[in-house]
Amino acid sequence: MNRDSPAIAVQNVTKNFGQLVAVDGVSFDVNRGEIFGFLGPNGAGKTTTIRMLTGILTPNSGKILIHGIDIAKVPIQAKMLMGVIPEAGNVYGDLTAKQNLVLTGKYYGLTKSAASKRADELLSELGLQERGGDFVRRFSKGMKQRVSIACAIIHEPKILFLDEPTEGLDVQSRRLIVDTIHRMNKQGCTVFLTTHNIDEANRLCQRVGIINKGKIAAVDRPEKLKGTFDKTQAVEVSFDRIVDREMLADESIRDVEAFGDKLRVHTDNSDRTVKYLATLAKEQDLKIVSLVTCGPSLEEAFVKLTGGEQ
Repeated sequence: MNRDSPAIAVQNVTKNFGQLVAVDGVSFDVNRGEIFGFLGPNGAGKTTTIRMLTGILTPNSGKILIHGIDIAKVPIQAKMLMGVIPEAGNVYGDLTAKQNLVLTGKYYGLTKSAASKRADELLSELGLQERGGDFVRRFSKGMKQRVSIACAIIHEPKILFLDEPTEGLDVQSRRLIVDTIHRMNKQGCTVFLTTHNIDEANRLCQRVGIINKGKIAAVDRPEKLKGTFDKTQAVEVSFDRIVDREMLADESIRDVEAFGDKLRVHTDNSDRTVKYLATLAKEQDLKIVSLVTCGPSLEEAFVKLTGGEQ
């Protein structure tokens, strides 16, 4: 295992399904110890890519290295470094939560006693200590996903692959999973995350890669991608009562849209717009509940890079 190599190196990888080119000459690296987000519209090639990275699919051409190990040539050695949470989950409903963890631990070479001890620790950390003896088929989606996370990290992998890990989960389960991602990363684990939740990627990831129509559109830090495109600033304001957006009229304002209980004011001059809103509030006897200035968003960069597809 080459200690100087990236955690993941993808070198000119292509995958065809008949006449369909799902992934087309893709190349990128994931640094050791980073949380790397992988974004793209539906059908862009995200899932095909992650299946090749984890050894489920074999590329038609190109090379994938996991800590310097060619996964096509030495798949078992490469896979032993991974923890994988597929989008559909990978737990057995007819086993208890603890049995799932112990079985997975034994797959990765842990003794039964070591796997049992580690399983108890993880069930406690993920709020399932009282449900460890229950069959997983009785669990909610969020609880099943927590068991999947525990199975993926029971052997303390070097790389954690997560495919849409928080999709459709309740707030508590989402928070527990995000906390686990942070904890694993602080311990030196590299995290590769595919998600449709752009806000989640913006908060979690040091870098993101964007794939579109099977090709890499960009790889960079979220803040750099945000600054790639010259967008107007925005000011989000909430008053103590509903205000018709037609009331807002100033030369600095380009557009106004309702955004939940707030108004998002797009502007060429945020300083002038803030002062205008303060004056308006005084004139109309309004109380400003909140006011935040916003720069370009990662979502705007994503939409621009993918041609507006979602």
